[in-house]
Amino acid sequence: MKIAIAGYGLEGESNYRYFSADPSNDITIIDERQPIAVPDGAKTIIGEDAFKNLKGFDLVVRTAGLAPRKIKTDGKVWSATNEFFQKCPASIIGVTGSKGKGTTASLIASILEAAGRKVWLVGNIGLPSLDILSQVSSDDLVVYELSSFQLWDLKRSPHTAVVLFIEQEHLDVHFDMQDYVNAKSNIARHQTNQDYLVYNGANQYSASIADTSEATKAAYPSVLSAHVDNKSFYYGEQKICSISALQLRGEHNLDNACAAIDAVWPITQDIKVITNGLKNFKGLPHRLKFVRTVDGVDYYDDSIATTPSSAIAALRAFSVPKVIILGGSSKGSNFIELGRQLAAEENTRAILIGEEAENIAHACQAAGFVDYEIIENPTATNFVARARSLAVKGGVVLLSPACASFGLFKNYSDRGDQYIAAVEAL
Repeated sequence: MKIAIAGYGLEGESNYRYFSADPSNDITIIDERQPIAVPDGAKTIIGEDAFKNLKGFDLVVRTAGLAPRKIKTDGKVWSATNEFFQKCPASIIGVTGSKGKGTTASLIASILEAAGRKVWLVGNIGLPSLDILSQVSSDDLVVYELSSFQLWDLKRSPHTAVVLFIEQEHLDVHFDMQDYVNAKSNIARHQTNQDYLVYNGANQYSASIADTSEATKAAYPSVLSAHVDNKSFYYGEQKICSISALQLRGEHNLDNACAAIDAVWPITQDIKVITNGLKNFKGLPHRLKFVRTVDGVDYYDDSIATTPSSAIAALRAFSVPKVIILGGSSKGSNFIELGRQLAAEENTRAILIGEEAENIAHACQAAGFVDYEIIENPTATNFVARARSLAVKGGVVLLSPACASFGLFKNYSDRGDQYIAAVEAL
């Protein structure tokens, strides 16, 4: 086939490797950015209007963050996610949501590995899916973390779909909230009555996505399925283990664990296996991770918190005085609830950075929270030094930005790494 690889970042590179493995394919790399590094001898179309005239291609394989509407072609628009779902011989557990999907996907994988299964963790987290497709066997299990961008034009739904808390996000790319939820809905829309759906029953968007599915459904937390009672995890009336088995801070992670337990229940109901799976997962990089203690103050890296609700969850995870670092680039988020949470806190200061600093400040003002300041030159060294000057002994300094990182940093990982380096240098 004549194939266009539309977008040549990490996923685009994986797409190129996969489709060029068949020597009969005629591959062209397409990208708006210039210059970009491409393999020797590769055909390219590079430049500002690269995606606007892709006639003559049989297949245009878009990278996840590239909106399908931006691609003008007379061929078929495709994606790594669609290719994987079409060709994968194993059962897929798909996980989506605005927050918690990386943690929940990892907990599911950890429990299934404790059960002795061969598990592939792919998608937004773990390995690029097409890089491992040839290695997957029918007896394996795939846990696929799915963003709205990966779900945008998905033609098949996973056998098990997990829909977590959803909030306003990515409106810098999606037209509006309905467009965002519609994209997310593809995780459930193509399910049949032979499939299984776990969803956050308290979230209106998650519940609306559940309505699109014909699958057997389990809302969480629920006394009928996974829930917490008397500081223990239960499935229905079956006690599983103490919540202390979970090695993660914060009430929100109890919900993530319940979603994971619900997702694996049709596969394993072994209480020891589930307990060990919860114990074995120590958390994701940059997700509420302890860095070090300096002058009696604990420093935490939560750079992966790119939504307001993630930052709210991080604030609620600590009952001591806090200095929180907020801000970054825009995803069209609404900060009203974050402002209200800050106003409800005691002994909390906020340092605001990046292009969203003013919007967060407006939300703080509306909620009556005044203990914030905007850092004009927000390098990690500068905002860590300022946080240190504001922190009190016995308290915490928390990088939990509620925003994307672009403009100031390459990505959330780079932001977290620079924060850690600045803390280590204190």
